[in-house]
Amino acid sequence: MRIGYARVSTEDQKLDLQLQALRQGGCGKIFSDHGISGREFDRPGLDEVLRALEPGDTLVVWRLDRLGRSLMHLVQLMDDLGARGVHFHSLTENIDTGSSGGRLLFHMIAALAEFERTLISERTRAGMAAARERGQRLGRPPGLDAEQLRDAIAAVRERGEYMGDVALRYQVTRRSLRRMIQHAE
Repeated sequence: MRIGYARVSTEDQKLDLQLQALRQGGCGKIFSDHGISGREFDRPGLDEVLRALEPGDTLVVWRLDRLGRSLMHLVQLMDDLGARGVHFHSLTENIDTGSSGGRLLFHMIAALAEFERTLISERTRAGMAAARERGQRLGRPPGLDAEQLRDAIAAVRERGEYMGDVALRYQVTRRSLRRMIQHAE
């Protein structure tokens, strides 16, 4: 059985185009989410369609982006469907995992996405290393300036004040204060 899934991100958008395409694509049942972003983890329509799918069924979507939060999520979902004996068909991209060519195309897209993520990660690490070499500080600014930190260290070590009281006075967490004191040593 061909079972469709449609989704629009906002309440203002309409499902009509997707529903029509899914019906024309031979879907006997169609599940949908209306006004739910693809980034949301809680998508009742998607959960329903995944429960309804049985071995030999085909999950049909209008476009790939209607199904997954990210390409990584799509790959994971495809692996889960494949393990359950369920096929997948994206009408717009004409990817049908019921055929060997469709499976190959999907895995090629996934491999390219993984390659792109790796390149982005490498560029990010290289940029951070270059910034450190230039003396730039990375990350969030410290919760205390140098003078406040000296006073906090003196309060804890010399005056014997409780770490929690000192942290409260400077409006930082006890854990953050402890970490700043350790890094100051």
